Amino acid sequence: MDSIEPEQTPFAAVSAQTSRLTRQYQAWLDKSTPYVPYRWLGTSALLLLFFVRIFVAQGWYIVAYSLGIYLLNLFLAFLQPKFDPSNEAIDNDMEDGSAGGLPTKQDEEFRPFIRRLPEFKFWHSATRAIAIGFTCTWFSIFDVPVFWPVLVVYWLILFTLTMRRQIQHMIKYRYVPFTFGKAKYNKNSS
Repeated sequence: MDSIEPEQTPFAAVSAQTSRLTRQYQAWLDKSTPYVPYRWLGTSALLLLFFVRIFVAQGWYIVAYSLGIYLLNLFLAFLQPKFDPSNEAIDNDMEDGSAGGLPTKQDEEFRPFIRRLPEFKFWHSATRAIAIGFTCTWFSIFDVPVFWPVLVVYWLILFTLTMRRQIQHMIKYRYVPFTFGKAKYNKNSS
């Protein structure tokens, strides 16, 4: 007796293909993880291609401005610690009933810098945003007429103010989000 297979619905077929493509995409992402400089080089090339497209087309400034704001937001999340010391200071003050700053004793527990937005997620979100922005530049609906110098000046002011605030926060709570320039210790120094 032949067994009759139930027919696959169109929704199930699309779902199966989407699942297969998602797994392939994730496998590609997993393979690219250790190649940090090459990933960022590719993202930089894509960003340069985006800028060339904006320059040659002489339009889509609002798309470029939106991308700039989004990349600035990602960069700030990349610089910030996952556990904000200013919030912890407020929490500790509320628990202890004491006022003051963070303790800075030598016997204090070591707390490594953990980013709010890890490097890989930063790269992936930035690359995806640049690709979406580049795609938007091929559709005239996104070419909103604006006076672009105002957008550039506003973005520069926004960048300056947010970076100044972030640097002041880094100085106040003494954390450095980058690994270069930090002391390195030899493992074999017995």
